[in-house]
Amino acid sequence: MPFNVWTRWIKRRVPTSLWGRSLLIIVLPVLIMQAAVTWAFFDAHWQAVTARLSEGLAGDVAWAAESYRDDPSARNLALISERAERSMQLSIAFQPEASLPAEERRGALGLVDRTLEKALASRLDQPFWFDTTRYPAYVDIRVQEADGVLRVIAPRERAVATQAHIFVLWLMIATVLLLAVAVLFIRNQVRAIERLAHAAEAFGRGESVPRFKPHGAREVRAAASAFLDMRSRIQRHIDQRTALLASVSHDLRTPLTRLRLELALAPPFKRAEAMKGDLDEMEHMIDEYLAFARGEAGEAAQTISVPEMLRRAAEDARRAGAAAQVETPDDLNMLARPLAFRRAINNLVGNAASHGEHVRLSARPLPSGGLEITVEDDGPGIPEDMHEEAFRPFSRLDASRNQNRKGVGLGLAVARDVARSHGGDITLGRSELGGLKAAIRLPADRRAP
Repeated sequence: MPFNVWTRWIKRRVPTSLWGRSLLIIVLPVLIMQAAVTWAFFDAHWQAVTARLSEGLAGDVAWAAESYRDDPSARNLALISERAERSMQLSIAFQPEASLPAEERRGALGLVDRTLEKALASRLDQPFWFDTTRYPAYVDIRVQEADGVLRVIAPRERAVATQAHIFVLWLMIATVLLLAVAVLFIRNQVRAIERLAHAAEAFGRGESVPRFKPHGAREVRAAASAFLDMRSRIQRHIDQRTALLASVSHDLRTPLTRLRLELALAPPFKRAEAMKGDLDEMEHMIDEYLAFARGEAGEAAQTISVPEMLRRAAEDARRAGAAAQVETPDDLNMLARPLAFRRAINNLVGNAASHGEHVRLSARPLPSGGLEITVEDDGPGIPEDMHEEAFRPFSRLDASRNQNRKGVGLGLAVARDVARSHGGDITLGRSELGGLKAAIRLPADRRAP
């Protein structure tokens, strides 16, 4: 398999989060080290010790068999048994006229059996048989003699290094303790980064995190301090822009009010109504500029009833002369800034009612846990290649939408800004009614019980 294929295969299976990757950096080397130490221990120590023990036991069994073969009398057998019991911890018995068992009894791994068999084969000339599984604390060895079978019962520690599991147990305990300390340390470090990410995401949605303070490693604290400085500069810029536009709005309303008053006091003339219409449009444009600059960023999030909000928007569409219908579950709620989100919905519904005769508002929960709100109309729609252009501030589209008959081209821009500040977005598409379909999709954390 090519190297780049292996690289892609590994990348797809490596954790994507910092927490998972940091844990992998700690856990993987520890596990590899434990496996290497365990393998080296069993290969270089345990097997060597077991082989030496098996050779010693095989030598004792060979001595007993040779001693009995030199003098196969009951008196000599008793003397061999007494000496073997006292000096070698071996229990020796003779079974007259017996033969070796036909079946072999071997352990699951077979490592001890192979070592003991090799040692016995090197020391004994006559046939033998052994069993390391029947008795947990003993090894049964039988040697074929001319007149029967010489049976030797030896303690298991005479043939196997039985304390090896203690070493492995202590190694595992030490590894678990080391990993626990590493996990706690990594978790604390990653939590600082997660809090920084949460604060940045909340600020992007127009929410404030007043209790956020830099903590964690030095580099993380530096990044958090830089974020706080950046947030302060951006907020200061927004406040200055809002204050400037509010002042401009106030200054412009003063002459507009004088003009409206002069028109009201002036004698009737031919262009009076047209001039009043121009004044109304100018006032509406000033309100839209200010709303776009302000964006209701300081508003606190609250639980909103989606059906109630859509029904109010539908009433506004009916007052504008369009037939409106609402399709939504009755128990659907969301967490949002009420004024900002209602303004976004009203902008979409106002556009739909302005360019179509039928408006349909619907909402539904998404399989991912989020929420989708759609506004559809039966108007001329917007060409697909101009969907992104429609979201640009002050954008005036071609005749397909009648040149934005009212307003300055900020409706969709304000609606998208509100949706994105709530963690979602707006997409445009073709409606089943034949016109435009605007869909607001919000993430799962905006669903409210």
